[in-house]
Amino acid sequence: MKPKNVLILMSDEHTRGAAGCYGHDIVRTPNLDRLAARGARFDTAYTPCPVCVPARAAFATGKYIHQIGTWDNATAFDGSLPSWHRLLRERGHQTVSIGKLHFRSTEDDNGFADERLSMHIVEAKGDLLGLIRDEDTVKRGGSRKMAQMAGPGESMYTRYDRDITSDAITWLHEEAPKHRGKPWVMFVSWVAPHFPLTAPSQHFYHYYNQDLPEPKLYHLRDKPIHPYVDDYRGIFAYDEYFDTPDAVKRALAGYFGLVSFMDEQVGLVLDALGKAGLQDDTHVVYTSDHGDNLGARGAWGKSLMYEESVGVPLMVAGPGIPAGTVVKTPASILDLYPFIMEGVGARDSETVPDDVPGTSVRALIDGAEADRAAFSEYHGMGSRKAAFMIRKGDWKLVHYIDYPDQLFNLAEDPDEVNDRAEEPGCAAIREALMQELLKICDPAAVDREARAHQARKIVENGGKEPIIARGDLGFSVPPGVEPSFS
Repeated sequence: MKPKNVLILMSDEHTRGAAGCYGHDIVRTPNLDRLAARGARFDTAYTPCPVCVPARAAFATGKYIHQIGTWDNATAFDGSLPSWHRLLRERGHQTVSIGKLHFRSTEDDNGFADERLSMHIVEAKGDLLGLIRDEDTVKRGGSRKMAQMAGPGESMYTRYDRDITSDAITWLHEEAPKHRGKPWVMFVSWVAPHFPLTAPSQHFYHYYNQDLPEPKLYHLRDKPIHPYVDDYRGIFAYDEYFDTPDAVKRALAGYFGLVSFMDEQVGLVLDALGKAGLQDDTHVVYTSDHGDNLGARGAWGKSLMYEESVGVPLMVAGPGIPAGTVVKTPASILDLYPFIMEGVGARDSETVPDDVPGTSVRALIDGAEADRAAFSEYHGMGSRKAAFMIRKGDWKLVHYIDYPDQLFNLAEDPDEVNDRAEEPGCAAIREALMQELLKICDPAAVDREARAHQARKIVENGGKEPIIARGDLGFSVPPGVEPSFS
């Protein structure tokens, strides 16, 4: 692959199915649809962890969460580990970040040659409350903020995203021409469609003024589903404040509206890339850090191993990428790490060492490793013990520590209703997927390591009482905005 620039576009909390190119009947995403049409779309791509801070640390380093120890939203990337941006900067490539990073702090050297408008975890501490995973009394207010803030208008996030888009357009026109000697990498990272579910009015009302189906399997919201999921829903009380059908509809319209708003930002940046004369010299990637449950089974937000939360959109376009390609091979956003390195002509044993687990998306487009497995793990807020996911072919295993496993055939059961983990006829499949998991890690040992780390951090921050007194952050804030705890 001839070295080219790489433009990475990342949203936050965009569930894979919420886009026209992924078959959604309602959500309008014309710019993502066009990007997918002129390149490759991955139909089974996953996050390495369905929550922001760990997923973004994994994306930066190209490694699994358990390899780098960024377990939760209070343990962020601090620039000390090798990252694609630091290694490329050291080799003379211009690496620029514009927007949300969700690393520890701007005080750290995060590895970019140019870091702009960066958003990091609050107070370099992040979500300390999420470290406390063993008490029923630590309830989270996620659904209250989701329900009460869903509606039309502008939020701190939509205003921030507009600034990110403006700066990205300016960089393409003003700065990119200064770096023609070596391929550059620009990482543009928006917050939408992450809650609060406040969407610009024109986008909100486009969805609110039509009939919207209720969330998937919403009739199960008051019924036991699985012990792990029931415990998670109890801690977050995620459906408690959605007490009317209109509250649910406003949340859906807000989320769909934010997806369309984000798609609008994508279009503006892609238009600028073309007008700057850079399209033919640039590979473009679009993905998200994780998905969103979007009310399915009465869960909102992320953190679960169902497809809505752990699945992400992924598309790649540019020189040499065959148009209209659909890739069925399970993929991960970690597969972007080796692609970035080879894309700019910097792939070798130092930049992509043996312990980097990803396979370049370019190789996957060409048909490599069709029988591979995709992996995700979770050790954060709302969970008592770890959860691990393996997807291979049509089958998906979710392995929990101290909870029953789940097994789904996603070809026959895309809604993940029929758990087949205890079916005698599926024992061999379950065991084969468990062996795939064991090739990657020792789940019980990883869980112990994560919880020991979190116990130490609780002590370092004064113990449980001051952490609980600090309150529930809800979400991080853009530069210049004061955080609000509740």
